[in-house]
Amino acid sequence: MPCLSIDFTTASFCTEPVLAYIGPGAGFAAVGSVLVLLGTFLLAMGIILAWPLKVAMRLVGGRRRPASKVKRIVIIGLDGFDPDMAQRFGEQGLMPNFQALADRGCFHPLNTSLPSISPVAWSSFATGVDASRHNIYDFLTRDPCSYMPVLSSTDTRMVSRQLNLGFAKVPFGKRAVHRILQRSQPFWKVLGAHRIWSSILRVPITYPAQPFKNGTLLSGMCVPDIQGTQGSFSFYSTVESAAERKVGQRFRIVVRKGRVESNLVGPRGKDGKPMLCPFQVDLDRGRGLAMIHVGKDSISVAAGEYTPWMNVPFTGCQGIARMYVQTWTEKDFELYVTPINIDPEKPALPIAHPLVYSIYLAKTLGKFATLGLAEDTWALNEGVIDEEAFLKQAWLIYEERKKQLWDAIDKTPSGLVTCVFDTTDRVSHMFYRFLDPGHPALQGQDPARYQDVIPNMYAKMDGFLAEVQEKLGDDPDTVLMVISDHGFCSFRRGVNLNSWLRDEGYLVLKDGANTSGDWFAKVDWSRTKAFTLGLTGIFLNRRGRERHGIVEPGEEARALCKEIQAKLLVLRDPQSDETIMNSVFVTDEVHDGPYADLAPELLIGYKRGYRHSWDCATGAVSAEVFSDNTKAWSGDHCVDPRLVPGVFWCNREINTDDPNLMDIAPTVLEQFGVEVPGYMMGSSLFGERKGRTKGATESVRAYRGGEA
Repeated sequence: MPCLSIDFTTASFCTEPVLAYIGPGAGFAAVGSVLVLLGTFLLAMGIILAWPLKVAMRLVGGRRRPASKVKRIVIIGLDGFDPDMAQRFGEQGLMPNFQALADRGCFHPLNTSLPSISPVAWSSFATGVDASRHNIYDFLTRDPCSYMPVLSSTDTRMVSRQLNLGFAKVPFGKRAVHRILQRSQPFWKVLGAHRIWSSILRVPITYPAQPFKNGTLLSGMCVPDIQGTQGSFSFYSTVESAAERKVGQRFRIVVRKGRVESNLVGPRGKDGKPMLCPFQVDLDRGRGLAMIHVGKDSISVAAGEYTPWMNVPFTGCQGIARMYVQTWTEKDFELYVTPINIDPEKPALPIAHPLVYSIYLAKTLGKFATLGLAEDTWALNEGVIDEEAFLKQAWLIYEERKKQLWDAIDKTPSGLVTCVFDTTDRVSHMFYRFLDPGHPALQGQDPARYQDVIPNMYAKMDGFLAEVQEKLGDDPDTVLMVISDHGFCSFRRGVNLNSWLRDEGYLVLKDGANTSGDWFAKVDWSRTKAFTLGLTGIFLNRRGRERHGIVEPGEEARALCKEIQAKLLVLRDPQSDETIMNSVFVTDEVHDGPYADLAPELLIGYKRGYRHSWDCATGAVSAEVFSDNTKAWSGDHCVDPRLVPGVFWCNREINTDDPNLMDIAPTVLEQFGVEVPGYMMGSSLFGERKGRTKGATESVRAYRGGEA
């Protein structure tokens, strides 16, 4: 029978501001099937009490397992962990376990990717190659046919479904096809082909989950919510002014006889309209409790507390959400609802490999956040939740991830375990202002109130490291690595390079306009030579690549790149009269892989304190080039990658003081006795050091053509 068709809002970018990491807007399509859900549920039951899947997969054909130098490798990813802060807090005595690990093995800054942004960096970690070989340069790229934004990592589209009868093909509905756009291949796939087991948890840019032999995987960054966005919260308020904010979904509510009634919004149904799930809140002022009813679930919660995950049923699929009473006074009531996550127990999208893995985790450990960007940074940016609510949410997600890691370690006595924790990155983004006196986002706030949040987070991670080491025991055949994808710096000033390109005559607006809304609303492509979208670079409007391209490839394009580069290197912030660029990289001078031609021609290497402005990231053209960043999102890393390396701890010494993210993949393969593929650009960190191929980050580190 045909599946129930659920449209998860394809490419619903509209005019909402970019949400932190280009949040709500990047839509997807999906198909929810009762048969699929039933089948996966039944399959899940078979693995709740045992782990036969692992044994079965290992018995499936494949190459003979090679002679390994180690029994197990455990890689802990702490997204955004910064080496300078780690050293500073270590000197303050906050990180004794990390210091002991460094004394036993080593600690080094870890060279990150160009550009220094999470989807690029973690892709280089997974594949051992640079952006020009794995094809990820940003969260967003542009559709060259329409100039509209698309996610750089994922493509989902509806295709016709056919029943092949031999003598005829009979159409019967449509199905969703999900494709990952990351190229090359992750190193755990190589391990699997050699019958070495891998347990991969929440590594970014692994959605949709790709099948591989001998392993399990739970997808991370870029998993959508049930609406198909990268995270759309809902906010229900009796206060009229709450509806004036621009981002998220806001609903005016009325308290009648101690009850609130409204709806949660889900994916679009067959009629093209969003499906709704009713909910009610009964307010018991005497006990100070709000009783929240959603579907078959009823939960009592006090103000300032999160509910457990609540099931949110829609026709043909189910999501989960937490609710938080933000305000409850005599006059007002405000309820925040997290983005509705894909239910890991009834996954409507391919969030795990095998599909039953998320079901197994949910059944054994409890339901958990599946959204790629689960910590709701934009709700804090918008003032919908406060700092306390954000921290509670972030640490709840961290605790879920820890349980999953413990399970993976227990189930993987030999092989690879990799788990990435995002909390370190999200807390650094949102609380960096409290480490930076004079930050524009501190206006009207007490700088001392949350100045210990980031130091305490580093101390908490030190305690977590002790837990990991206790879990692993003193096993000489287990290699432990703790890494991050990049470091951090302050984000004080936003730069709208579309506005600068307009001022320099490279970007032209229609009808003599001076400003333009999101997604290049008023751009005259017939006269525009260059533009920017996302957070990392400038595209040329090249003939033969862009639909309305006017810049000839070859000499004209190269001359234009050098001209723009030279001007940007002397661009000054009128507020400080200082130059803002550390480097501007001409892409084909530092990257020579097969996908460099699809990338921005120029990659921007800001100095600390600067980044693309919020409106620049969404293709808008503002009146002014420079603006203060007054949002809670006050720390960042979209600068020259040489300024924001990640971290590398290991319980063994390595053969270099200058490790690179691209070294991790060949290191793991080499330790398990697997031949390192020739396309990988890194080198094993153990044994004899081998040079990298042309195009690796030595070319970035030595780059002189763009340094100010």
